[in-house]
Amino acid sequence: MSPKKDPNLEAAYSLKTPQDSRRLYRDWAQTYDTGFAQASDYVLPREVARYFVEAGGVGPVLDVGAGTGLCGAILTALGTTPCDATDISQEMLDVADTKSIYRTLFVGDLTKRLPVEDATYDGIVSSGTFTNGHVGPDALDELLRITRPGALFALSIHERHFETVGFRAKLDALSDRICDLHLPKARVYGESAHGPHKDDRCFIALFHRL
Repeated sequence: MSPKKDPNLEAAYSLKTPQDSRRLYRDWAQTYDTGFAQASDYVLPREVARYFVEAGGVGPVLDVGAGTGLCGAILTALGTTPCDATDISQEMLDVADTKSIYRTLFVGDLTKRLPVEDATYDGIVSSGTFTNGHVGPDALDELLRITRPGALFALSIHERHFETVGFRAKLDALSDRICDLHLPKARVYGESAHGPHKDDRCFIALFHRL
């Protein structure tokens, strides 16, 4: 059994298993928006939503690793609906549900099959999920399964793990299933951020399903 991790950014970056994630985000859910997102000027959800909308993304869209709904709230404000949410933490989804921004919310583990029918969505967004080793590039196969031909993806992938965990190799290997791949970089935290992660960057993997 993994030792209990206090809910903070360092604990999140060191997660190794789905069980670790469930425990951490269960304890973090009620303070996540104010104690972390606002306090650290967490801008990545806004950036992912902006890239998706500017690239022509439409609903129905699934917010993967939706957490408390930071990305979904921006998508909804920009008129991208309907928007559904999935996350490994029921407690995080409970907070998101209070914001009335999602059509449907369901618990899902990206290391397994999601409770979604094939070819359900026209878009997938994910902000802050692909940041460490426990959710690896093989999850992209499952996300492709649940999308329709032409679906747009906007996935943040932490630059630290893009090469080492195998995301670049996986995207290259999917060349017969995806097209129009672009990899702009975005800040994770805004100008008022401080601490060792204030300059973190993510790639935003933008592509269409063939």
